[in-house]
Amino acid sequence: MNTLELTGLTARPSQVWGGIRLVPLVREKPVEGLRLHREVYAGGGSGVVEVGPRTHYTSYIPHGFVADWSGEGAGTAAYGTQLAAHGDAGRVPPRTVRLPRHRHHRMAKRQPGDRLRFLPLHLAMEGYLSLHFGGPSTAWEEWSRQALRDGLSPRAEDAYLGWSVRGLGDALRVFEIHPGQCGVMVYAADALAAAFVVPHPGDYRLLHASLVQDLYGELVHQYAMYGAPVSGFGARIANGPGLNTLAGLRAAAREQEREWTEAHDSLFARELLDTSYGFDRVYRMGSFTLWRFLPPFLRNRGGQHIGETITDSSGRVAYLKTFRLSEAQIRRGHLLRGLAGADWQLPRAAVALGATEEELVRRIRAAGFESLLRDRG
Repeated sequence: MNTLELTGLTARPSQVWGGIRLVPLVREKPVEGLRLHREVYAGGGSGVVEVGPRTHYTSYIPHGFVADWSGEGAGTAAYGTQLAAHGDAGRVPPRTVRLPRHRHHRMAKRQPGDRLRFLPLHLAMEGYLSLHFGGPSTAWEEWSRQALRDGLSPRAEDAYLGWSVRGLGDALRVFEIHPGQCGVMVYAADALAAAFVVPHPGDYRLLHASLVQDLYGELVHQYAMYGAPVSGFGARIANGPGLNTLAGLRAAAREQEREWTEAHDSLFARELLDTSYGFDRVYRMGSFTLWRFLPPFLRNRGGQHIGETITDSSGRVAYLKTFRLSEAQIRRGHLLRGLAGADWQLPRAAVALGATEEELVRRIRAAGFESLLRDRG
């Protein structure tokens, strides 16, 4: 598996509020054997997750998701703004929200019975933050003592809470939820901001409003703030034979919906579905598997997303949540992949990345990784 398949999900005509476009995703039948529930954390949501020896992830985490494959249908769910993975428990990332903290052990943790608590989007973001987190594997002379000792610790990225994405809260509040709706694709100024899919319509009704507590990238925030309003869906039925009855009119309207679905799948959702991802298995849950994934970090490729998904034994997506990376985040991922692929040797990495050593050093500094470099002064 290296692509996302939304088999069984159908896009319905979009709902537009200013620059925000919501595209409902409906299932003809729910995914059997899996339910998702929300677990709310009191005290404002600031949280610390122990993800490894001496390594913590700090973020705004107001809730978690609980995947329940017990068949009993009971359970619970998590989100967040400033993100960081760092290797010293005594360090505090800059600008961390000063709120009562919840401490979590692991991003995904088994609960009694057939249940798994995981922290949605944070699971994916921690995967991005930990990308080549260990730093140089060999003591090449270009790298600082700190780089060789601590790698990329601390490592931090910024994101925006959904409440601050202009129009998103109003759109989620105003529009009705479709019968059978199990997901939504969120666009800002017609740029795909996020995809969210759950196994059952009941789960979606429970979790629909939680999208305003999700994380969104810098580009999404800017597009929603400064982008022009987008056009809504309107059925255009030309006069013709068969339209003098309700059945004929209904058939023509269904054809307009079908054309919208095909246009959405071919024009809007391609950047998400046509990308080849690197998948990392997180946990196997009976016949289901929880994964997180990273894009190829190709420059000049358009929107690229990180995320997490739960698939069944046939690879069908039961759960999906994505985060659109900013251009700067894509460049950082591309740079780290290039350095690690060249075994952190600057001359080899420069050739692989199509740059001179001096240009590569400038790119490393511009990406915020200056502490990795030995002082050349």
